[in-house]
Amino acid sequence: MKIFFLFTFSTFLLSVFEQAATSAHYDKILTHSRIRARDQGPNVCALQQVMGTKKKYFSTCRNWYQGAICGKKATVLYECCPGYMKMDGTRGCPAVAPIDHVYGTLGIVGATSTQQYSDISKLREEIEGRGSFTFFAPSNEAWEQLNSEIHRNLVDNVNIELYNALHHHMVNKRMLTKDLKNGMILVSMYNGQKLLINHYANGVVTVNCARVIHGNQIATNGVVHVIDRVLTAVGNTIQDFIEVEDDLSSFRAAAITSDVLDILGRPGHYTLFAPTNEAFERLPRGILERIMGDKVASEALVKFHILNTLQCSEAITGGAVYETLEGNTVEVGCDGESLTVNGVKMVKRKDIVTSNGVIHLIDQVLIPDSAKQVFELGGAQQTTFTDLVAQLGLTSSLRPEGQYTLLAPLNGAFSDDTLRMDQRLLKTILQNHIIKVKIGLNELYNGQELETIGGKLLRVFVYRTAVCIENSCMVRGSKEGRNGFIHIFRQIINPAEKTLHEMLRNDKRFSVFLSLVKAADLDDVLSRPGEWTLFVPTNDAFKDLTDDDKDVLLRDKNALRNILLYHLTQGVFVGSGFEPGVTNILKSIQGGKLYLKTVNDTLLVNELKSRESDLMATNGVIHVIDKLLYPADLPVGNDQLLTILKKLIKYIQIKFVRDSTFKEIPLTFYKINIIESNVQPIIRKEGPEIKYTRITAGGSDNEEKLKKLLEEEVTKVTKFIEGDGHLLEDEEIKRLLQGAGTEYTKVTKVIEGEPQIIEREIKKVHLEG
Repeated sequence: MKIFFLFTFSTFLLSVFEQAATSAHYDKILTHSRIRARDQGPNVCALQQVMGTKKKYFSTCRNWYQGAICGKKATVLYECCPGYMKMDGTRGCPAVAPIDHVYGTLGIVGATSTQQYSDISKLREEIEGRGSFTFFAPSNEAWEQLNSEIHRNLVDNVNIELYNALHHHMVNKRMLTKDLKNGMILVSMYNGQKLLINHYANGVVTVNCARVIHGNQIATNGVVHVIDRVLTAVGNTIQDFIEVEDDLSSFRAAAITSDVLDILGRPGHYTLFAPTNEAFERLPRGILERIMGDKVASEALVKFHILNTLQCSEAITGGAVYETLEGNTVEVGCDGESLTVNGVKMVKRKDIVTSNGVIHLIDQVLIPDSAKQVFELGGAQQTTFTDLVAQLGLTSSLRPEGQYTLLAPLNGAFSDDTLRMDQRLLKTILQNHIIKVKIGLNELYNGQELETIGGKLLRVFVYRTAVCIENSCMVRGSKEGRNGFIHIFRQIINPAEKTLHEMLRNDKRFSVFLSLVKAADLDDVLSRPGEWTLFVPTNDAFKDLTDDDKDVLLRDKNALRNILLYHLTQGVFVGSGFEPGVTNILKSIQGGKLYLKTVNDTLLVNELKSRESDLMATNGVIHVIDKLLYPADLPVGNDQLLTILKKLIKYIQIKFVRDSTFKEIPLTFYKINIIESNVQPIIRKEGPEIKYTRITAGGSDNEEKLKKLLEEEVTKVTKFIEGDGHLLEDEEIKRLLQGAGTEYTKVTKVIEGEPQIIEREIKKVHLEG
């Protein structure tokens, strides 16, 4: 019994879902309208009427809760749902409207003008008789709005013109709204003329862009749908219309030049926002000539005006984004009776229906980013940057045939002090925001270096939710133009000029910390190439430290290294690169964990505020703090040291475990590599090549193996005594090997031939973390 119940219930669910999946949007929206009006009694539907108009809609949830349609306030109406009617003395609409033939049904739905014209044109007999018809019946208001000349011609020739016009509104089979699929083409009963059906997700159904305002009124011999306008014949394609419309001659020229016009003559369901000649005349002549002279740009411009979907004006009840044939998107919306494109009222004439789509005439030319020069991509939030670039003459550096990337700071990044700078210095700053190549967001990677037109190399840092270049991180809004990209940044980019050690040495605020670094033999770490993040306490952090306290710290180098290396982590972590409010756990060189997060644009490390962050160095970044950091889980075993640390660190409770010691941290967390290189003589006739071959130690386990290798393979070095030339002195080799710690360098050379004068190439030494 249980199995049977489950089977029955599953079948029920499947049938419900299948029915929901196959039911049309119009019917779903109608169902929602019934639900909203359920307190009004049975079979009542809730509608929204745009204030000041007669337009009524069965609304989507979005419009309903906004209380507006096309930006205009809408009032709520309660009416009988289609097919139902009121009864005196009862709530709601408990009765059904009587079913009648199509002619009688026209009267039931209030389409009395269409009913009258059916009578005088001799169509009445046909739609009262046998058959199965769909009649898209214009409302009384639709007939009133019809062009007076067309209206007069129809009424003056009722037996032919009016009769044919009404047949154009009919299909020779019953089609309910659920049968009217989006993109469907029906053949009308007049001369095989096409009726273009669109069924939109917001429940709007259109036929040749006329909206169904009352659907599914069943008749004995068909169905009646009331529509909001009188249909006119559709014969030509969009291409045909453009070729004969005088007001589109400029657009026609652009479409021909770009080979796009033929596309608009093919079968499809297009929407064209066609700029008039007046719209083209408004463009600056230089921009228009440049675009028209560039086939790629002109093709992008024309395609940017074309959608690959058919969007009738009556179906647009709010803003929606659509992809153009160019590939980018436009937002199509409405403001009362007017259509808007990208938020601007520009549509002069709407719903020119053709056999392969619809045309809306607009009074502005839409220029896509892909047809613009990179300098033209700047938006309202980057005007300070673009204005300065123009004022300082840098636009001449951006040639149309070149490839560039602009790193544009937001307007707020430019302080008054920056704007008052000497113009030569300001020009240098701006040059560091222009990259020599065109590079998109998806082409950037961590560790990448980008060369500016000013000759600087900028480093790229990629984080989980951010991409940063030096100290500044991107915000949304990257755009691609004809000759480059523009990326938007929070701050002005400051390229690094000095190493971490040089920055500490040149800033008096860090003199105490630097003296401790020197005492712990860590100068070299902060001086050589690498990628580090250093949290530097100012002298204020050590203000309670006496000379005796300092002596105690300096005597215990192991403890000092543990404390200092807790302030250092491998990798460059820019503060604004962290996801706001999320704690990021980093491992320090000491081994303890550092907890970083940003709150209100302020960087916190172990909940301590960084007073100044993102000071970029050539080998890392500095974040300034005003307290000494200490790992909370690291115990102290010395009473004297504990007393000193308690003076400096009051924000955590330091653990004390008697006689515990700090682990030794050998300086093997970085290594010196001599890059294998060939030494080429500058003055040379004939002679040898000297090679320096790198050997990487990889740890103390390999020490014996390396010693043996050195004993066997390091050749005797012969010095040049004659003349001024020398290759490599014995003392230099000795110093090189001693300086490398557990890293050894094998030097292989063969000296043959006569002595010669050569100039030794300076070897590059890299520090790797």
